[in-house]
Amino acid sequence: MPREVRMLDDVRPDESDHEFLPGMSRGWLMPWYDLTARFRRLDRLYRRTVELAAIGPGQRVLDVGCGTGNLSRAVLRAVPDAAVTGLDPDGESLRRAARKLRRRRSGDVTLVRGFAHRLPVPDASQDHVVSSLALHHVPAEEKERLAAEVARVLRPGGRVTVTDFGGDHASAHGHGPSSARDGAHDGGAHDGHEAHRSGHGHRHRPGTHGRRPGHGPGSGTHDADNADGGIERLLTEAGLADARTLERMSILGDSVVFVQARRP
Repeated sequence: MPREVRMLDDVRPDESDHEFLPGMSRGWLMPWYDLTARFRRLDRLYRRTVELAAIGPGQRVLDVGCGTGNLSRAVLRAVPDAAVTGLDPDGESLRRAARKLRRRRSGDVTLVRGFAHRLPVPDASQDHVVSSLALHHVPAEEKERLAAEVARVLRPGGRVTVTDFGGDHASAHGHGPSSARDGAHDGGAHDGHEAHRSGHGHRHRPGTHGRRPGHGPGSGTHDADNADGGIERLLTEAGLADARTLERMSILGDSVVFVQARRP
């Protein structure tokens, strides 16, 4: 029997013009998103993210930038009785996620349309926050707000596990931090998507959070914001402890890092 998946809309009236980038950079390409993810064997990345998170039975998990639900599904496969909340600004992606997650016969699932700068869960309510290839889509001006929100929603001792591009691939192709910030940026394969142009005055500036249109998973160069320990610094400055890169993985030439921190 299909499982019920709750779907909520947490977008406020003042956020109605807060634009975002669909998973394939064009909404009409989304039917091919999961096929492209399978081609790139991103299931390895989702499974490893869950393994490193070490989620326990019955724990509460927030998946930031959940997209079409691939990481959330990996959580429920590993921990069938986990309580998962998935957050994404793209309603169509959430509808696709709901269709997949309804096939699960266990677990508690809520999907929320909203933005990562305002996480839709109470203070100290989550055992884990996870995110897969979504952070590089968050506007540079909002990354700090997201990190502070992660610290707010984690219970003491709770962990955040972030998987994102490490920047090595861009450097290896002559697109180091300076050239990446001059516009050599592409979203690549990702499971989540955040604001492409904010309704709060954050217009697109090359190299901070933009992406050349028409490029989906696997197209090559990425924002270098996450190179040189950028994710660790972001989490540490938000008050989280023991932020470190646990592992790296290559996805068809892209260097991906697994970063974890905990709330003291």
